[in-house]
Amino acid sequence: PEPRDREPEPLTNQHFKWRRKNGQLEVKMLLDTVTGAAYEAVLDPLAKPRPDTGEGPDQRSLSEREGDAFAELINLVLRADQLPEHGGEPVTLTVTMDYEDLAERVGQGMLDNGERVPVEQVRQLACNAGIIPLVLGEKSQPMNIGRKARSFTAGIRRVLVARDRGCAFPGCSRPPRHCDGHHIHHWADGGETSVENAVLLCRHHHTLIHHSEWEVKMAAGIPVFYAPAWLDPDRRPRRNLLHRPLERANRLARIG
Repeated sequence: PEPRDREPEPLTNQHFKWRRKNGQLEVKMLLDTVTGAAYEAVLDPLAKPRPDTGEGPDQRSLSEREGDAFAELINLVLRADQLPEHGGEPVTLTVTMDYEDLAERVGQGMLDNGERVPVEQVRQLACNAGIIPLVLGEKSQPMNIGRKARSFTAGIRRVLVARDRGCAFPGCSRPPRHCDGHHIHHWADGGETSVENAVLLCRHHHTLIHHSEWEVKMAAGIPVFYAPAWLDPDRRPRRNLLHRPLERANRLARIG
């Protein structure tokens, strides 16, 4: 009889995770050859060193860049509209926090796995979240729960994409699909959820705005950024023209 080739071993993908005492999640994966190649193909472009946008050259190690790239992949997946439901709702990250603490920037928020995160991180997440108001009784028992409302509607986001065309931070080339809407004046402080009070920012620069002295303001309907005084004592206004090649070319021509 004609000899038969051995049947190939079934492809297996394995995922291991451990929760550290400080709340961090340690992950290890074993991927088959094809899935591993696809993983590298989507990870590598996101793991490139960031261009110098005024903060200095990218000082992250390769492992740090790939870790941030993996976090960005998770954010991109959460924005997808084809995820399976979980508990009757699309896959959702839930953060619970008292509104007064959020407005006063004190305390911590609690994730649905019981871990706690600092208030500034909660404010960053709340920029582009779905908000569900919950009224508690004297003994913290739920009394009334309101409807979920998105802070940025699909219509507002479409206008932001048309205006900013990607991350609006000076020198950043991230496309709109990598960006969150950011409240220039946070809604917890009384800021409106509107195009005039919003700007598109990638994950890195959204974090930078919330955790540093960088500022963003609106000027004639366009977001303008101001570096910290230690970086630019004159605090000159800056814009991102990478998404506007014609305007950038005209400016360079005038300088030349």
